[in-house]
Amino acid sequence: MTNGKEGYEATSVDEGRCENVEDDGAREGENNGDRAQAQAKLGRNASEGNEAWRNAWGSSKSEKQFDRLAAEVMKTILIPAEDHDAMPAVLETARLVARRFDAYMEGFAVHPAAADFVAVDPLSSLTMTHIHDRDAEIERQARGLFEAFMAEHDVPRAPARYLSHLPPEHARAGNDVPQPARFSWGWPWPAVQFDAFIGSHGRLFDLIVLGRPGRLPQNPRMAPLETALFESGHPVLIAPPAPPKSLGRNILVAWNGSTEQARTNAFALPLFREAERVTVLTVEGGMTPGPTGEEVALHLCMNGVRAQAVNVPPEARSTGESILDHAASLGCDLLVKGAYTQSRLRQMVFGGTTRHILAHATLPVLMAH
Repeated sequence: MTNGKEGYEATSVDEGRCENVEDDGAREGENNGDRAQAQAKLGRNASEGNEAWRNAWGSSKSEKQFDRLAAEVMKTILIPAEDHDAMPAVLETARLVARRFDAYMEGFAVHPAAADFVAVDPLSSLTMTHIHDRDAEIERQARGLFEAFMAEHDVPRAPARYLSHLPPEHARAGNDVPQPARFSWGWPWPAVQFDAFIGSHGRLFDLIVLGRPGRLPQNPRMAPLETALFESGHPVLIAPPAPPKSLGRNILVAWNGSTEQARTNAFALPLFREAERVTVLTVEGGMTPGPTGEEVALHLCMNGVRAQAVNVPPEARSTGESILDHAASLGCDLLVKGAYTQSRLRQMVFGGTTRHILAHATLPVLMAH
């Protein structure tokens, strides 16, 4: 079957798969046209805008690398750092994505506010001095872990022009203007931040990376994840307990027809385009009213993604169990899943797919709400 777009060929919609036979030159031509139209809408001359970005990007970069910049939207990654047992996995998960997209990683220390876990009595031993000292120690430990990881993996420190926040003593020089991000890291916040900061500051970033929450004290907490999902407006990449060996080569999409899943798919498009294999999985009985998995696979094919649709029966398993079992059987290294299609309260009381995946996933999971 031909889908009406030159350069693509697809088999029947029932099979839900396609092969992308478009060459790089054709795709770059389309990207250039899209970029020019966007610049015109913004009231800028396309050629002048492109020239300015080429100058900022660096004359040593080829035209092909420049043309890919517009599609590489995961250029800034936020990493809230905390003392838990999954922090090495969080850092490695973020590094794999940053390496893939030549992205900037920003870390900061996070901790629950004192009022969230203790009532401060003026007569108690927990004085403001003690709280300040505790916060300083938390920030020191988190920064030390973050910087040691970056040094071990030869990740360069970002120049000041990349940083989203600069203390007064590190103010930018007049000619030190921001430029497109490169593979690097920064730690611009010298003080520990509370959970709410993840949601507000996360609105600036393409991706937030956190650990999979657990029940034990040494596990990542749930509050940072829910704050990121519900307050940032951006996707969250949830690292498994152990550092992954790869990420984004073989992707499973847990399609259920929902708005949340559609939004998550849109965020994941840069990863889909880089993947060697994308499987759109639907589990019978786990769908909401919406497009079928075959329609989603075809749409992804039209966006240059090698996608295939698969529909499976639950076989006496929950939807969450079916998704994770299928991801394991295919050897997937990333799961893309919309968060909380049902309400959080309902999932807390009755259980749900999101909660099952958050409790049991052993591979990285990209979520959005």
